[in-house]
Amino acid sequence: EAAAGEEKADQGRNGHAEGPAEQRRGGGARLRGCRGFLRRNALVLLTVSGVVAGVALGAAVRGAALGPAQVAYLAFPGELLLRMLRMVILPLVVCSLVSGAASLDTRSLGRLGGIALAYFLGTTLLASGLAVALGFIVRPGAGASALNTPGLGLPGALPTSKETVDSFLDLVRNLFPANLVAAAFRTYATDYKMLLRNTTSGNVTLEKIPVGTEIEGMNILGLVLFALVLGVALKKLGPEGEDLIRFFNSFNEATMVLVSWIMWYVPIGIMFLVGSKIVEMEDIVLLVTSLGKYIFASILGHFIHGGIILPLIYFAATRQNPYRFLLGLITPLATAFATCSSSATLPSMIKCIEENNGVDKRISRFILPIGATVNMDGAAIFQCMAAVFIAQLNNVDLNPGQIFTILVTATASSVGAAGVPAGGVLTIAIILEAIGLPTNDLSLILAVDWIVDRTTTVVNVEGDALGAGILNYLNEKDKREREQELKEVTIEAIANSKSEAETSPLVTHKNPVSNTSSTADPESKESVL
Repeated sequence: EAAAGEEKADQGRNGHAEGPAEQRRGGGARLRGCRGFLRRNALVLLTVSGVVAGVALGAAVRGAALGPAQVAYLAFPGELLLRMLRMVILPLVVCSLVSGAASLDTRSLGRLGGIALAYFLGTTLLASGLAVALGFIVRPGAGASALNTPGLGLPGALPTSKETVDSFLDLVRNLFPANLVAAAFRTYATDYKMLLRNTTSGNVTLEKIPVGTEIEGMNILGLVLFALVLGVALKKLGPEGEDLIRFFNSFNEATMVLVSWIMWYVPIGIMFLVGSKIVEMEDIVLLVTSLGKYIFASILGHFIHGGIILPLIYFAATRQNPYRFLLGLITPLATAFATCSSSATLPSMIKCIEENNGVDKRISRFILPIGATVNMDGAAIFQCMAAVFIAQLNNVDLNPGQIFTILVTATASSVGAAGVPAGGVLTIAIILEAIGLPTNDLSLILAVDWIVDRTTTVVNVEGDALGAGILNYLNEKDKREREQELKEVTIEAIANSKSEAETSPLVTHKNPVSNTSSTADPESKESVL
């Protein structure tokens, strides 16, 4: 009893002595956990801080009355970010699509491609229908006033209106570039030349003749199609194409390393991009009061589509939380908001969706470059809302045929919309021409494009990311089902082989009296053959 009492006393003393040490260990664990969280999410926190700091910087410098040269100097760090992101677009798109198409078997490629096409077309049609419905509900063009005052800062030059047929023909021409090297920096576009013709009656008429021209800008559609076909061809070659596939895989991984380095410059670039854009605004109060309903309707459409419809589609397909999926994509979404370019957001989107959300590299590098070119949900909302706005501004009541034309034309023209800032404004001219509305009101859209284009790009890249998540889930599910089928076939084959060995007439037993001994000893069976 005395020894037990001394042991209890020692345990009590040790407990009292170890209490503060345990508390220190607990505090150290919490500190390490906090450091680990900050280390894992440092880029996200810095990016969000860059956006907030950019707004504060623009508001602070706005009162200094900077000239155009000073504003250009202020935007210089942001311009460097855009140049670096555009620098890696070409190798990233080509190498990722070649390696992605070559890594997927033909069956998976066709299946995933069909699902991706249905997803892209379906979500774009939904976005177009939502925009038209909101346009009739909110009526952004009804009663708009003070729209031609100089305080709006309306641009003087408008995009050249193009025939609808020529626009779609240009889309098909760009799918098959005549020169792959030129496709890296030039795009085919139809221009018009006016010719004077004398008629037999002596009257002079002007005739508009389409002329093919090359304009500045990467022909991303042609490069995407070529890279896909090249990847499939390398897969068909078998062992002969493996060296080139490994080359593109290595090139792709090296490009992703460059992207990871560029991502640490994103917060600085975003801060100066947002700050300089706020300084460039002329009279924001007049702009918002005159075009406030249009801005509100467009952003509301983007919020409904990006915050409700797309997550619901993801949840219906995967039964997983879409907002947790989007939480890992804060950095590319903030990059899209600041740069207004879905193509410039592609490098960071591929990096984050693979590292944070665990999407298979073969899926992300196959689907995301295509989605950045083809899937433009936000642009479809922006274009349809602009068409309804201009129709209401001109007191034109749209009939069902014109509404159907808007939906189809917006869905089709968003495929060819350039993934650069203000790229969607050019396609609005196609829609207006298709329904017979004047294009001179496009200056109003350009005046607020820098506001609406930010939410447009965010919805564009969000649709691409959720589509990649859906395809990754379906691919994993298909893989598990095939593995399960393979296991069942293997088990059945083993069972059949055992039953054949026991019942085959070609097998005799040395000791037919005892079945247990024959099954226990494998050498007790011999074949008559």
